[in-house]
Amino acid sequence: MNRSLRGVAIVGALGVGAFLGVVAAQGQKTVHVDSAQATYKELAPGASASLLWGDMDKGPYGAFTKFVPGASFPLHTHSSEIRIVVLKGAYVYKPEKGQEVRVTAGQFLSIPGGDRHVSGADAKEGAVFYQASPGKFDLNPVQ
Repeated sequence: MNRSLRGVAIVGALGVGAFLGVVAAQGQKTVHVDSAQATYKELAPGASASLLWGDMDKGPYGAFTKFVPGASFPLHTHSSEIRIVVLKGAYVYKPEKGQEVRVTAGQFLSIPGGDRHVSGADAKEGAVFYQASPGKFDLNPVQ
């Protein structure tokens, strides 16, 4: 009997959770943004972003990001994971210990929070990518 009551409670909780999710989703509207037409704000020399949802200062968030051709950002970390999907050009990822990876259009890269790496862009095309994070955006230089 105790087991069946627990099952009913779990199913009920899941049902309420699903209902609340539907109610929350109804308050949202469709968003369409073309990365080529978006308005970008400079994050650092050579890097700019166009916020699509959320809050980059507090997290979570999603944004289009542009790196100018040849951009390079010295060894650093981020507090939270950053997930990247490259749309144009190439994002260049170089972990502190490991091989450089060129992430090109149509490819995905997940960088864990605390990962020590250098990042940059293709020398000719630069990079345009979508990035999302469950936390705020920060760039913490490694001394």
